Amino acid sequence: MPDLSSIQFLWPLMLYTCFGVPIFAIYYAYQAKQVPPLILCLGLLVLCASLARPQTVLMTPLREATVMLVIDTSGSMRAKDLKPSRIEAAQQAAQQFIQEKPSRLRVGLVTVAGTAALAQAPTEERDALLKALDYLPLQYGSALGTGLLVSLEALLPGADIDAQKIINDASEMGGKKTSDMGKSLDDKAKPVSEASASRGKNMAIVLMSDGQSNMGPELLKMAELAAKHEVKVYTVGIGTAEGDVVHIQGRSMRVKLEDEALQKVSALTQGEYFRADSAEGLKNIYDKLGYKLRFEKRAMTEISAQLALLGMLLILISLIRNFVRMGKII
Repeated sequence: MPDLSSIQFLWPLMLYTCFGVPIFAIYYAYQAKQVPPLILCLGLLVLCASLARPQTVLMTPLREATVMLVIDTSGSMRAKDLKPSRIEAAQQAAQQFIQEKPSRLRVGLVTVAGTAALAQAPTEERDALLKALDYLPLQYGSALGTGLLVSLEALLPGADIDAQKIINDASEMGGKKTSDMGKSLDDKAKPVSEASASRGKNMAIVLMSDGQSNMGPELLKMAELAAKHEVKVYTVGIGTAEGDVVHIQGRSMRVKLEDEALQKVSALTQGEYFRADSAEGLKNIYDKLGYKLRFEKRAMTEISAQLALLGMLLILISLIRNFVRMGKII
């Protein structure tokens, strides 16, 4: 199906021929003493538009795709600025996404707090995924970079991504500046093979979090690693700007949505950022994500022939209709 928002015209000046349609309509009304058929005018308009050589990006269904859901299970997700709570809203929206997913879409689940765990390897089985979502215990700390890393390792088992080594290196450099840590990880990164990058095109990560990350590998560096493998990361910011007061280990603190890093992650990987400030809004976001993850964009394709065919078909229908009703073509 065409992406109508991306339509461009190679010969835009030819669109001026469309002004001939109202002129024809006026002439027709003067000669026939009646308004011309709407279908006829629409067919002529489409036919004139085809002369401008329109082109658009075609959206084609993915035959196979894999998506990793990464859910933040840190203590701040118990905040109740989303009802009934951030974690429960995320859980319910993810369950709805899985129940409505296409049968051939493989989905995996990673939970992330102070560390990240592969709760469910990518699978087409809805029951296994729903069972994994039933139990999401909240834990101390937030290592969103580790969540991306574990997801990439699950998506690309043959890409030589040593998640444990990167995590250990980040742990050893805990006392160094963030920029230094990112530089060291880059220095040790291996070139990405064309085969690995090609596989990444049919894969995506959906990261749901309130944006707070204070442990593990740097989030943006892991996003760069995902971009190298051409894996898009869609980020969903859960929470409100006002936030909510939560009690963690005997302390009270206000936790707000911190989405700056989440926006940067989606931009780096050519994904998209969504902000969910209500449970209903989060479910709507999943509906949009479901569409994006079911289709892929192809290169710009000219659709002049298709539009011309549609225009001629509409004109033919109008002429046949006139002949049947009035005994004449025009």
